[in-house]
Order: sequence, then C-alpha cells, then structure tokens
Amino acid sequence: MDVTTTLVCQCGQFHMEVVGSPLLSAQCHCASCRKAARELANFGPARALTEDNGGTNYTLYRKDRVRFPHGLDGLHAYRLSATAPTRRVLTACCNSPVFVEFTGGHWLSIYTSMWPMAERQRPDLRTQIADAPAQTKFDHSIPASKWHTTKFYARLAAAWAAMGFRTPKLKISDWPPISPALPATEVSTQSATSPRQ
Repeated sequence: MDVTTTLVCQCGQFHMEVVGSPLLSAQCHCASCRKAARELANFGPARALTEDNGGTNYTLYRKDRVRFPHGLDGLHAYRLSATAPTRRVLTACCNSPVFVEFTGGHWLSIYTSMWPMAERQRPDLRTQIADAPAQTKFDHSIPASKWHTTKFYARLAAAWAAMGFRTPKLKISDWPPISPALPATEVSTQSATSPRQ
C-alpha cells in the first residue's frame, strides 16, 4: 500500500498530502524560476525558494496523488505576467512556497522545502542550467542538462498515461498584492481533491 505523507506549511495552518513516491526530484535553473524567486523574496516567503547555487528544488507528483484535505482556500497563486502559463502557489497564512503548476499540466512541482530537512529528496537531476549565470558553479554529483532531459519528459509521459491522460484542475485565486496589474481571477476547475512562465 502506498504511504501517505503529510506536508505542513511553516506556521502549521495549512497542510496537504502526497501519496506514494514522487515522479522525480529536480533542481531547476530556468530564468523564470530565478525571476520568480527574486520577486517573491520581496514578500517575505516563510521558506527559502532557492539553493545556494540559485536553483530551485522541486519534487514532482502526479496531480491525482496530491490531496488537500481542507481545500484550497488557504492558497494564492502568483504569475510572472497576466498571460504566463505557470503559476507559483504559496500559503496565504505565512507565504510558504507550496508548488508550481503549469496550465494544462498533469503534475505538480512541489517545492522540496515543504518536506522536513531530513526527509527532503536529493535532486535526481538539474535542468535548464543554460539559464544560470555564467559564474554559477555546479558540482558533478547530480546529472545536469542545459535544457530538460529525456528522463524528465519520459517520466512525465508515463505518469500521464497512467492517469488515463487526464489533467485535473485546481481552483486557486491569483494573488493581486504581488502583481497589482493582474486581475483577481480564478481558474475554472473540478474537485480540488482530484487531484512552469
């Protein structure tokens, strides 16, 4: 039987559940993730968004393996622009980074910082290192690619097939305080429990 893991925000008011093992864990160095980390830092996130080398660690799960026992009202989403297909979701209570969702995606890139330090999965790979500043130093203990790797896409494709090619949707309001130009919109969705720029 798959194990259910409960993840809690910094202040303890919000929690979510993930079932079973993740698809993979990755450290992203894309320009969008780095820009979002800089902008969100202005609003005092409860946990660091990036590692020492500037990358952001994510642990990827199928959407149908992620549960929100108390719903999604305690979350708000940030987009880099009004037309950005990716939203970064934080808790409203303490601004803990929770996950990144690509519009139309069947997976969630959960911020690895949602796990206790001792339980955080080490990245399986680094992606988008071509976007990293020239002075960034990488060790060679983790496979790295200038773009996304074949392994990355293969696992996502296999997961989608296992889900019957469904794409569960989540209803989360965009966060006007971060991007004042953005309207407070909601994404049309189905059940929240059915469950990147």
